[in-house]
Amino acid sequence: MPQDAAARPEEREDCIPAARLQASGLSLQPSAHRDGLRLAQQCLYQFLAFVPPSNGSERKPGTATLMLDTQHPLTLLLNGSVADGELCKIQYHFGEFGNYSLVVKTLNTSTKSVSCVLVINEDPINSYLPILFAFLVYMGILAVLIVRRLFMKIDPVRNWVYKKLNPRETDRLINSEPGSPNAADPISSDPAPQLWSSAPRQRLRSLDTFRGLSLIIMVFVNYGGGKYWFFKHESWNGLTVADLVFPWFVFIMGTSISLSLSSMLRQGSSKWKVLGKILWRSFLLILLGVIVVNPNYCLGPLSWENLRIPGVLQRLGLAYLVVAALELLFTRAGAESGTLETPCPALRDILPYWPQWVFVLMLEVLWLCLTFLLPVPGCPRGYLGPGGIGDFGNYANCTGGAAGYIDRLLLGDKHIYQHPSSNVIYQTTMPYDPEGILGTINTIFMAFLGLQAGKIILFYKDQHKRIMSRFFIWTIVMGIISAILTKCSKEEGFIPINKNLWSVSYVTTTSCFAFVLLLLIYYLVDVKRLWSGAPFFYPGMNSILVYIGHEVFENYFPFKWKMQDTQSHAEHLTQNLTATTLWVVISYLLYRKKIFWKI
Repeated sequence: MPQDAAARPEEREDCIPAARLQASGLSLQPSAHRDGLRLAQQCLYQFLAFVPPSNGSERKPGTATLMLDTQHPLTLLLNGSVADGELCKIQYHFGEFGNYSLVVKTLNTSTKSVSCVLVINEDPINSYLPILFAFLVYMGILAVLIVRRLFMKIDPVRNWVYKKLNPRETDRLINSEPGSPNAADPISSDPAPQLWSSAPRQRLRSLDTFRGLSLIIMVFVNYGGGKYWFFKHESWNGLTVADLVFPWFVFIMGTSISLSLSSMLRQGSSKWKVLGKILWRSFLLILLGVIVVNPNYCLGPLSWENLRIPGVLQRLGLAYLVVAALELLFTRAGAESGTLETPCPALRDILPYWPQWVFVLMLEVLWLCLTFLLPVPGCPRGYLGPGGIGDFGNYANCTGGAAGYIDRLLLGDKHIYQHPSSNVIYQTTMPYDPEGILGTINTIFMAFLGLQAGKIILFYKDQHKRIMSRFFIWTIVMGIISAILTKCSKEEGFIPINKNLWSVSYVTTTSCFAFVLLLLIYYLVDVKRLWSGAPFFYPGMNSILVYIGHEVFENYFPFKWKMQDTQSHAEHLTQNLTATTLWVVISYLLYRKKIFWKI
């Protein structure tokens, strides 16, 4: 199915096939195939073009020129008159910016049989070359930084560089009395700057690295991702790179909750004081979220008519409030130190907190009941589809099922997202918010799984093998649950993976990836210290500032400029990578200046 060019005027369809048909009164219709065998969400065929009569002349056949979407394989259906019905059907995955001709010839006028042949007039381009070039450039920069770091470990080189950077201080040390400065001296015993210090790090850099990696991918995706389909959110069921980063951010927020609350309570803060901080931070996140997703400030502070209420920061604030309050409420003395006895030592990071698990599982039961049992007017019970032209157009106004209905009922049509990703392929007309009310329940579940990762780090402090083995076990458990829920398929599972719905399978799948990614980063950064976490560590230390900053300044130079060819992947990729890299540089400079924005 083609994208709606009227709804997305900034993007041109990439493939231009022409139909040359030696017959009269024919129409050409497409339908998208995800796997080449069956229709995605059983979509209706969409009318593309009417081919004019050929006037009986073979030298001047009727022709029609049109543009198609190239993201997915398509099925082109050629129809004659109403009585003739279907004449031919071709399944094909067109290449980007290619030019094709569908040549249709009448073989037998009495039987009205035709032949359809697809001819490639102009080969499609290789749209992945810009990604390869960008990858090589960044790998080259990384290689230079690695070589620089290796050279800085050589004492003569390090001393020479430090002398050039700080000539007066170096001369003072050389001309001072013999002997090394002692602990009381104002001069550090290590002549190298703090950046080159190999002293043990108290803070777990892996957590900030994980957070920064998720944030930088999120920034790149939000800026456009080079206009590649796999850097955009999936239209409905399925998973792309863009669908991974938000749940990862939620996950690592839950991990940080466990560590930060434990630290505050150990320092003697009362639970009431900590609760006040939790409430205040949640309020600020929600308030900032409402401001960020409603940038038309010139309409005035009282222009509530089209105010979008849900959003990313709003959902983060609600998930933080519930999970942090839950952790604070059921914290038990002696649990983290291991002095609290449990009937099963292997589950000592779970059993002491069984009330939390009961609460979270009750939330999941609530999500399941509302999703599959709530009656939605005009829609089948338990509907999980995109609506629009999906499901043969039978449920056009049922986008999101119960999730969409709850948002429209409680928030109103004008206060939720008006352009969901489902309208790209399924041409939905109903507003639907991917950060709506019902999906927040599973966001809380995702944050709670991150909280569990934080407890593992606390309970098995400095026991690296135990920590990594627990992460691996959770990876396997979440993977098995996902396999059962989805039946290892995209469309056929009990509960498909769906970012728009924040389905349970979406949470278990992305948390599976989160546990294994955290395991790898923890091993490389905090266990073996083979990697400092740079450059992702720096935006991870200033995540709120980078997220809000990239949203506010998205349309300003140097983060965006007028392009010569708006259809070029190379130009889009250059612009999006430049903007993302600038935020990494900004976060690094803020880190060096010790400027951090915490709420």
